Amino acid sequence: MGCTSSRPKRFSIKGKCKSKSKRRSLIPEVAVFVPALRIPLPVDLIHPLRGLVSRDALDKLSTLRGHLVQLSAEDDLLNVSRISQIRQALEEYLPVLLGLTNKGFIFRIRIFFNQFVYDYTIIIYMYTEKGLDALVLFKWKNLEDDEEFSVACAWYEVLSVVHAMAMLSLLEANSMLLPRETSDGSERKVSEDSKKDVVDLLLKASGCLEYCVHHILVQIPIQVRKNLPSNLQQGTLEAISIQTLAQGIEMQLGLASESDSATLSVKRRLACELVAYFSQAHYVLSGCDTSDSYGKKLLSFIKWKFLEAKAAAYYYHGLVIDKGNEPSCHISAVCCLCTADDLLNESKRVCLSFCLATPVTRVPAPWGVMKHLHKKIPDVAYRRSQMYAYLFEQDKNATLQSLPDLPEFQLSLRPEPYELPNSDPLWESEDCGPQIQSLKDHLEDEDEHES
Repeated sequence: MGCTSSRPKRFSIKGKCKSKSKRRSLIPEVAVFVPALRIPLPVDLIHPLRGLVSRDALDKLSTLRGHLVQLSAEDDLLNVSRISQIRQALEEYLPVLLGLTNKGFIFRIRIFFNQFVYDYTIIIYMYTEKGLDALVLFKWKNLEDDEEFSVACAWYEVLSVVHAMAMLSLLEANSMLLPRETSDGSERKVSEDSKKDVVDLLLKASGCLEYCVHHILVQIPIQVRKNLPSNLQQGTLEAISIQTLAQGIEMQLGLASESDSATLSVKRRLACELVAYFSQAHYVLSGCDTSDSYGKKLLSFIKWKFLEAKAAAYYYHGLVIDKGNEPSCHISAVCCLCTADDLLNESKRVCLSFCLATPVTRVPAPWGVMKHLHKKIPDVAYRRSQMYAYLFEQDKNATLQSLPDLPEFQLSLRPEPYELPNSDPLWESEDCGPQIQSLKDHLEDEDEHES
């Protein structure tokens, strides 16, 4: 889906809405942008792997993936409890799945000779160059357009699983920032602890996506990599990882704006970092194919957030400069504040374009730092312009003064490191290798599978 709470086609609501509130509820609201959700589809694991792995390994792999498919097929994917269940299913499935990425099987052989016992460990490689990696055709579906993509590559399945973990973290972060309407109609509020939890979820998602780029994509054959869906391409994964970090900074800036102890310099630094992150995300995404509706939606989102961030940065930069005593400081401050006002107005127009882009989303109410700045920027820009109007009268060239550059700061937020778990110990057992079956046992397995 193009954004965090977009409703998949199968999330249909029958009947007519009789109230305005019900009609509004059908159009999702966005706080954290989430790329298109992908869910696994049923695949045949039995035929490709029978006789090549142990019955226990095959049963466990089939059971865990089947459970994951069943959970993903439910109609309440956006429910917080469902998100937790799917995340747990992914974490249980991944160690078993990683066994298919091994190049060969480990055999331990015990030989008895002249009353002596000799233990040997040997590795027998599969008859194919890629081992078990290319034997199963794994299938996933994009919920936004129901487009299916399948490829016989276990590393593609690993990529899809880790990518899904990142998307679930973003979904959960969004749900925490969009609390339900209060019964008394009062203003919705998000606790400070919830906001800090959202930052942790964003860093976790960014770490998963960064790992996908640097450690999983490189394991996938180049030809397969080129044909991956757009939301699994390297550039898109990088852009989403950076954009996720940017929203983490956005949360921190919101917390700082609500804190009495946070100085203007701290707020300016966070706002300037926010500009840098969204600028990086836009640069990376500009080199990707964004011709589809999802790509256009993502570009609109990044442009909207970039303009908001730049408005905040110039606002705080203007307030810091205005602390100077020289007339030039006050003139520069007015230039910054007026620019912030212009950027804020432009961001509102881009926000509307983002919401109207497919899939349609609701114009979100200002939240976080922008909830504060939507009121402060126009008011402060107007009052300072009136206050220092005489300086512009005295210096006719003041209006031609160039806008001061925003200061540059070292980016402080980093993704939470992610590592793949170890393969399930089941793959290291002596019975995990190729199984020798009699014709009778093979036919019995065949009948059991078909039934």
